[in-house]
Amino acid sequence: MNNNTTPPNLNLLLDVPVAVTVELGSCTLPMREVLQLAVGSVIQLETPPDAPVEVRVNNRRIAKGEVVVVDNRYGIKITELA
Repeated sequence: MNNNTTPPNLNLLLDVPVAVTVELGSCTLPMREVLQLAVGSVIQLETPPDAPVEVRVNNRRIAKGEVVVVDNRYGIKITELA
């Protein structure tokens, strides 16, 4: 993955794996409802369906994006970089 724009001292870091996560939404539930969750339960998120999702690397927000479907898999189209 070395290219002409990468300083040589960064080459050691380019193959280090990092955790990439996407936060779709969240909600607050009382423990009573959490204990009643079962297979098939639906948790309603407080985030509207068209709201941008956050893209995080090692738990730090690096971008926002839109959820897309590519070849029957979810993906994220980056719309804003942090």
